[in-house]
Amino acid sequence: MVDRLRAASIDPASTPSPHETKSETKTDAKGLQEALHEQLFADDETGHACEAQTAPEPGPRWPHLRRGAKIAIGLAIVAVFGWLPLRAIWENSSVEAVLNSRLVTLRTPIGGRVVAAQPITDQARLGAGTVLLRIVNSRGDRTRLDDLRRQKSRLENERPSLATKLAAAQAAQKDLARQAAQFREGRMLQLEARIAEIQTSIEAAAARRDEASAAVERASSLAKSGNVSTVELARLTRELSVAQQTELGARKRLDAAKVELTAAQNGTFLGDSYNDRPSSVQREEEMRQRAGDLEADLARTDTEIAWLANEIIIEEVHFADLSEANITTPVAGRVWEMMTSPGEDVQAGQPLLKILDCSGAVITANVTESVYNRLQLGDRASFEPNDGGEPISGTVVNLTGAAGAPANLAIHPDALSKEPYRVTVAPGDAAAHACTVGRTGRVVFARRETAP
Repeated sequence: MVDRLRAASIDPASTPSPHETKSETKTDAKGLQEALHEQLFADDETGHACEAQTAPEPGPRWPHLRRGAKIAIGLAIVAVFGWLPLRAIWENSSVEAVLNSRLVTLRTPIGGRVVAAQPITDQARLGAGTVLLRIVNSRGDRTRLDDLRRQKSRLENERPSLATKLAAAQAAQKDLARQAAQFREGRMLQLEARIAEIQTSIEAAAARRDEASAAVERASSLAKSGNVSTVELARLTRELSVAQQTELGARKRLDAAKVELTAAQNGTFLGDSYNDRPSSVQREEEMRQRAGDLEADLARTDTEIAWLANEIIIEEVHFADLSEANITTPVAGRVWEMMTSPGEDVQAGQPLLKILDCSGAVITANVTESVYNRLQLGDRASFEPNDGGEPISGTVVNLTGAAGAPANLAIHPDALSKEPYRVTVAPGDAAAHACTVGRTGRVVFARRETAP
């Protein structure tokens, strides 16, 4: 029978049967099933006709077994090709899907030369905070750092001189203060002695006044009897007046001396040959003011030195940041794309490499419009890999529809081009964190019960 079929298939004079023409015109799944069924039965009838012409069958059950096997094969083909459309109709599933993950692009903060901190392989799993590269800039600007150091050195050299001048001024001020105190004490003793002298003069003048008054009284009595002349009485009267004025002048000087003593006790010196403050006191005040100015200059110098020291520390850190920078991984993952190589000169802000964020795995899927319209955020879903692995359950977290796809994914959703409606599913299983990005499959969405 096989030989006869082969001869019929290569016979150029043979014409296609109506069954063969019908199978070629049908392209859908149902037409394919019907064509296969008809072809099987046509082959069976042709085989029986040929065998009847050649020789009788060796046994009665072989035609029935062959016919049953062909019918079983046909039914299996019909079941397979019929189940696929039915499953697509009854299930909410995606047309295509891929296990995806977000990318983290690492850029250089400074310009310089790339140096590898450790050997980097594409499959190596990296923990968060791992130093991958170093950027070394040997041409960093350190002008400000050098200026700050020079200013600090100059002030530190000037400070001992200011301290010495301040100590000398304070010593001179103390010496002048001692001289002014001695002058004040001496002046007070001098005024006290003058007051004592004036008091003595007052007592002497009072005694002369009393004596002159007694003489005048005696002369007045004798002048009445004619024993004393008028001239003598006038002289004695004049001496009494002089004694009284002398006593009065002494008392005035005593009052002036007491006023001067009180002023000296209060720190003010009165006199005709000098001003209210002696030269020693004035010099002591000038030296005190100079010592105060030097002390303020020294304090300002110390403040500037401390400020410069702090600025130098800050500038050293800034210069270190500009001269060398470590490129570390912000998340756990693996290297997805190296965009530079050790020894290459890069500019600030230039991308160096992309890290696959294994903790942020997602499933991107394309669905038909009818399925998309039935989905909502929070719906449960299951990713079924094409490689036969375990399904990965998840939740619908984003429905972008026909909008532009995000650009920070490892596999751009535009690569799924069969349908324009896009859905993002966040996996909830630990298997999704294995960084197996690129696994393809389909996503089956759970049906929701609709209210009657």
